[in-house]
Amino acid sequence: MGENRTYTFADADHYAASFGDARVELTITGRGNFKAQLTKVRVNHLELFGCRETLPRIAHISLPPDRVFLSFPLTAYSTINGFGWRKNDIALHGSAETTHQRSTRELQWGLISIPSEQLASSGAALMGWPIPLPQATTILRPPRQDAMRFQHLFRGACRLAARRSRLVEGSEVSRSLEQEMLHAIVHCLTADEIGDRLETRRHHVAVMGRFEDALTERFDRKIALPEICAEIEVPERTLRMCCTEFTGVSPMRYALLQRLNRARAALRRADPSTTSVTEIARSHQFLELGRFAGIYRATFGESPSTTLQRSPLASQAGRAAPTVRAESA
Repeated sequence: MGENRTYTFADADHYAASFGDARVELTITGRGNFKAQLTKVRVNHLELFGCRETLPRIAHISLPPDRVFLSFPLTAYSTINGFGWRKNDIALHGSAETTHQRSTRELQWGLISIPSEQLASSGAALMGWPIPLPQATTILRPPRQDAMRFQHLFRGACRLAARRSRLVEGSEVSRSLEQEMLHAIVHCLTADEIGDRLETRRHHVAVMGRFEDALTERFDRKIALPEICAEIEVPERTLRMCCTEFTGVSPMRYALLQRLNRARAALRRADPSTTSVTEIARSHQFLELGRFAGIYRATFGESPSTTLQRSPLASQAGRAAPTVRAESA
C-alpha cells in the first residue's frame, strides 16, 4: 500500500521535495521559522496529501501528466492562480499544468492525485458520462453538503494515517474508502465552476509559466524587467498584471523574494566556522551587503547572521563562531 504517515519539517525545501511526482517550489514571504506537517496516504490508486504550513508563502506547483490533481483549502483563505480560494472550493487541475498558490497566513490544504482513466470510469459509472478534464485550473464550488462529505472522508483518511493505523492498509477497508472518496469527488466535480474568461485565464497561466522558466534559468544572477519581458515576449504591463494577480507582488519583488529564499536556505545549511554571510550574499548576487541585511531582516524577521548561527552545523561541539561581516557592511 505504500507509506501512510505524517512527517514534520522545519525546512521549506525538504517539505517541498516530499510531494512525489508533483514538483513544488516555495517562496516564503512571512517572518518567523517555517514549520510544516505533511500527511501522506495511499488508498489503492488514490494518493492523498494533507498539508499544514505555518508561514505565508507563494507556491509554484508543476503537475505530472497521466494523473488528475485536485487541491482544496481546509482552513485559511488563500488564492490560486489569482482566484479567491474559499474553504469549500475545489481546484481541478489540467494535465501537466503549472499553478500558483498564495497564502497570507497559516494554511491547511489538501491535494489528491487520481489516475486519469480511473476518474473517467468513475464518472461514467456514477453519472453516466466521463468527467471532462480542463485545460487550465478550474475552481468548483460544490453544494455545502457534498463539500463537507468530501472533506470529512479526506480528514478521516489523514487521521488514520497519522496514527499509523493498519485499517487504512487493509485491502477491504482501503477499497471501501477509495470508492467512497471517488463517489464524493465525482459529485463535487459536477458542481458549477466559478465564472471566468477561460481564454484569458489560460493566457495568464502561460505567461506565468514562461516567467517562472526565465527566473529558473537566471537563478544565479540579477535580472532586469525589460530583459525578461523581451525574452518571454510579453509587455511589461501584462507581466506586472499577471504576477500581481497570481503572487500578490510585482515581478521584480517576486524575483527578489526567490533570491532571498535561496540565500536563507544556504545560510541555514552553511558551516559558520568556514562560511560568512558576505560570501553567501555575494554568491546570490547581493552585492550591497548592508542593504541585503536590511531587506533580509525586514522579510524574515531576523538578521542573516542569526540565521547562520542557527544552522545545525553551528551547534556541533568545538565549533568556533565566525566573524560575520555583512552586518557591519
